[in-house]
Amino acid sequence: MKVYTVMLAGGSGTRMKTPINKTLIPLCGKTVIRRSVEAFSGFTDEMVVVCYPDSMSDMIREITKLTLSFPVRFVTGGDTRQQSVQKGLLAFQFEADDIVLIHDAARCLVSSEVIENVITGVKSAGSVVPGIPVSSTYKFCDDQQFITETPDRTHLFEIQTPQGFSASDLLTVSLKASKDGFLGTDDASLMEYYGFPVQIVPGSRNNLKLTTQDDLIAANIILKGNNKPMRVGMGYDVHRLVEGRKLILCGIEIPWPLGLLGHSDADVALHALMDAMLGACGMGDIGQHFPDTDDRFKGVSSLLLLKETNRLINAAGFTVYNADITIVAQKPKLLPYIPQMKHVVAGCLDIEESFVNVKATTTEKLGFEGREEGISSYAVCLVEQKH
Repeated sequence: MKVYTVMLAGGSGTRMKTPINKTLIPLCGKTVIRRSVEAFSGFTDEMVVVCYPDSMSDMIREITKLTLSFPVRFVTGGDTRQQSVQKGLLAFQFEADDIVLIHDAARCLVSSEVIENVITGVKSAGSVVPGIPVSSTYKFCDDQQFITETPDRTHLFEIQTPQGFSASDLLTVSLKASKDGFLGTDDASLMEYYGFPVQIVPGSRNNLKLTTQDDLIAANIILKGNNKPMRVGMGYDVHRLVEGRKLILCGIEIPWPLGLLGHSDADVALHALMDAMLGACGMGDIGQHFPDTDDRFKGVSSLLLLKETNRLINAAGFTVYNADITIVAQKPKLLPYIPQMKHVVAGCLDIEESFVNVKATTTEKLGFEGREEGISSYAVCLVEQKH
């Protein structure tokens, strides 16, 4: 049995009052689509993202840079939500007992608990949707807006995604609905129409759908107030300046007659950062993972080592939240290179540039840095535990 996910990311930004696809909007340092895709890590075996041609290239660029435990493909959406879901379903090759989850990418705060509730529910009930009991009173009205009935709210639920189904059943029903000309309001309504029972499993009030600016504000409040464990790490490194070596700092080659001596490219700043990342996760240090006795790392770019370090901590259930690097060097002057350094580091860590800080200082000619014998670096890193 495998679990497949269709991620619907075709939302326009009209009601959000933004000219771009609303799932590409940044939210607390990560785009909405990234948050939605990453939420399914550990729960899905394969994913298809359904979006429209005008945002396809941006969507691919945003998602392919992520370190994920499952492959992601992209398909173009249809004219309706139902058609988009069907296109996503047809991109998979289902076996008889496979499960498919249909999720709106605009619900980027979906929790592990909700996803797990849906998958568990499908195994026992076949078709399930997450929902929460409504807390307001609802009214049925006629065409002139006169109230005709007040339904008992004890039997009313607000439905969310991901909605989960037997993959073969949903595909069969989707194709039949197209042939019959039936258009449902969601995936569960198709199953209901053709006589399949659908059960509600617990959803979450935080699993809101981003539609307006007010929803975006609410999502910011939820994220900033979350209780995910945060851990901090500190790193330090130093290398000697010598002739005949390139000077590489934060992955950027600095024009200078002296370079740093080391087994790899001796990027002292990235070495400090990697130690901070590993330290925050309780995973040792770079000497343990990339020993200077291993010829595989001789002369290697520290950018490659940083990407591998990021992959290692991701696999252990952590993501970098922010990083702060201090480079201590009497010379050369590093200020002109700092913007590029931030850009490169953020790219390797898959975080926004605003969550990376790089600064340089001197020792007023004191110590080995002041005598221009070497360069040292300090780094502090905050990591977030994903689950």
